[in-house]
Amino acid sequence: MIFKETYLKGSYQIEINRLGDERGFFGRQWCQNEMSEMGIKSNIAQVNTSLNKHKGTLRGMHFQKDPFQETKLVRCIRGRIFDVIVDLRPESPTYKKWFGVELTQNNYQMLYVPENFAHGFITLEDNTEILYLVTQFYHPEAEAGLRWNDPVFSIQWPVPVTVMSEKDKNHPDFI
Repeated sequence: MIFKETYLKGSYQIEINRLGDERGFFGRQWCQNEMSEMGIKSNIAQVNTSLNKHKGTLRGMHFQKDPFQETKLVRCIRGRIFDVIVDLRPESPTYKKWFGVELTQNNYQMLYVPENFAHGFITLEDNTEILYLVTQFYHPEAEAGLRWNDPVFSIQWPVPVTVMSEKDKNHPDFI
């Protein structure tokens, strides 16, 4: 696995190191030892998937509150997304800053989302599927979110939003 820390300390773009031959390739997309060596939480509690039928589907910006903060490892396994994280750690020098990256079925990259970060994405193609490895069980009472277009963050989405849940449309302004 090839780790590249983003400008939001503790978050990583991770590329699968593909070892190929005439059959195709083999690569590791999860290794508890490599994750631990990087200081990344590696106790996977759930593996989730998300199928999105339409280009422009926005999901986010989600996180879980204390004491149920989670980390995520996100990979696009079909189609393309623009994946976004926001640093919500008040003590961080990048507090309220965001980072976005295109994840595709062909670039074999993943985004590691640390605790106390919000996460969301917008689909860039129809029929896009996402795989998430998550370190915490879902706790509805700890669920929280940021408004996708909150001017505090000024996230620059690359395509117009065409589909979004009512819940995501109605997250409150960040205070």
